Amino acid sequence: MPEGTNPRSPLIQAALTGECPVCGSRTLFAGWVRFAPRCRACGQDFTAYNVGDGPAAFLILVIGALVSALAVVLQVKASPPFWVHILLWVPLTFALVILSLRVSKAAMLIHEARAEVREGRLDDGRKDAR
Repeated sequence: MPEGTNPRSPLIQAALTGECPVCGSRTLFAGWVRFAPRCRACGQDFTAYNVGDGPAAFLILVIGALVSALAVVLQVKASPPFWVHILLWVPLTFALVILSLRVSKAAMLIHEARAEVREGRLDDGRKDAR
């Protein structure tokens, strides 16, 4: 591949595989949901991006609503004992949040990098000399 080109997978594919937004190597993660400090292939600094807790909060709300609705439907249709709900919904909720957290955090970081998002600055009122 010629120097200076950026191989770009579609965002979802890049997020699923944990690709570096610069070089495309699968080096984004150091753990299951923890980002590596930098790309092991090209040296891109991943700490410069601020993903924050947005994906986690969003996923907990969405998955919590989905699991709650499913639990109510199960209760109305089958009336299982309480322990069935605990054995079914707690591990399912945990698994869904953790699995989708990895993908959503990766997607947010990759999107920030591709869009060249930078920290906002206030306008100081001066005009550029042109």
